[in-house]
Amino acid sequence: MSDRIERDSMGEVSVPAAALYGAQTQRAVNNFGLHRHTMPPAFIGNLAMIKSAAAQANAGCGALPAAFADAISEAAATVMAGGLEDQFPVSLFQTGSGTSSNMNMNEVLARLASDACGEAVHPNDHVNCSQSSNDMIPSCILVTAARDLHEQLLPALRELIAVVGERADELQALTKTGRTHLMDAMPLTFGQELGAWAYQLRECEQRFGDLQPRLRQLPLGGSAVGTGVNVPAGFAAQMARQLQQLSGLDFEVSPNPYARMAGQDVPLECSAALRSLAVVLSKVNNDLRWMASGPLSGLAEIELEALQPGSSIMPGKVNPVLPEAVLMVAAEVIGGDTSVALAAQSGSFQLNVMLPLIAGRLSSGCETLSWACRACAATIAGFRVNEARIAASLASNPILVTALNTTIGYEAAASIAKRSYAEQRPVIDVAVEETGIAREELRQLLDPYQLTRGAERG
Repeated sequence: MSDRIERDSMGEVSVPAAALYGAQTQRAVNNFGLHRHTMPPAFIGNLAMIKSAAAQANAGCGALPAAFADAISEAAATVMAGGLEDQFPVSLFQTGSGTSSNMNMNEVLARLASDACGEAVHPNDHVNCSQSSNDMIPSCILVTAARDLHEQLLPALRELIAVVGERADELQALTKTGRTHLMDAMPLTFGQELGAWAYQLRECEQRFGDLQPRLRQLPLGGSAVGTGVNVPAGFAAQMARQLQQLSGLDFEVSPNPYARMAGQDVPLECSAALRSLAVVLSKVNNDLRWMASGPLSGLAEIELEALQPGSSIMPGKVNPVLPEAVLMVAAEVIGGDTSVALAAQSGSFQLNVMLPLIAGRLSSGCETLSWACRACAATIAGFRVNEARIAASLASNPILVTALNTTIGYEAAASIAKRSYAEQRPVIDVAVEETGIAREELRQLLDPYQLTRGAERG
């Protein structure tokens, strides 16, 4: 492959002849390894959108000729449409400000815009006009997170909530053995059990909603250190309006760009919300695995949809593959949150210097959790309840004797439970022998479904 010579403020550098980028991108490629770990496509697309908004804002302020602004916006639209991923080869593990990715974008857009308008569009003087990596990269992190949540994760989460709610309603009166410490406990209904999942998931949705006002405040116009050096009056407000039009989301200028550039508290809050969802999904999918365990020697309360053979050596074995995959997604997101926390504390004075890592982990978390929510929804929608197994397990559960505590006392109830365990007999049969209470009265007292209603009984 032939090369061409490009020049920047440090001198000459050899660049692949077909590359749209220039010298500064090539220096980053030469300096930083791990080239398979590039910036997320969503981040690249949103950075192009930000450059388009900046170009139009600059034109509105008289800082950039309208022809240049339009050419830059047209070039940005080309990048946003996809297909130029190979033109953004800079590793995620790069300079902590993300300057290399910012310049990669500036150089690509400058080349495309120059070709379109027939004049030399400069990556720094024109594409990066009124901007710094130090305000644009933190802004892009927030824009990407806001859009990923709005367009990917929240719709997937709402689908999951709807599916869980439907199954909870369907199974509202089906009573099963409750479990604490993985041991038999008092009964509850499937509806109550799944209703708890739905409630946890709705609270996850609320956390993302609470985050939105902070997530949409961007350090536009902050420039190098937050003071707005070289930024014309009105630029930030115009850029925010342009972003609103391009994205459909209500972005605004942060009242304190210093905080958004020096600190990464809001991305950290977003990461914590992702972690909370990952933890809830872990709980739900571990419950599903336990409920489906067996099918002969486990709980076997439900049967998951058979999706693929479960063993290369044991014929007929079927495993809970989707719950296991979701659990791995959750583990990665939880680990990613630790990375974001460590990165967020790496701010010194006016700038955080682990911005690309934060961008990568947030984007990855939104993408994988979106898939995990839909996978979990498919699992829950498709499971079949083993009602005969549940009824048999419930009938032989000595813990039901707890309902007699207020009638015969804890010690007498414990004696019945122990004897029921030892003799493997239904608790009602032993209770008839030890209490003298009529069987019909005991049947009412020990009715599993009535026991799920608690204070509702009357």
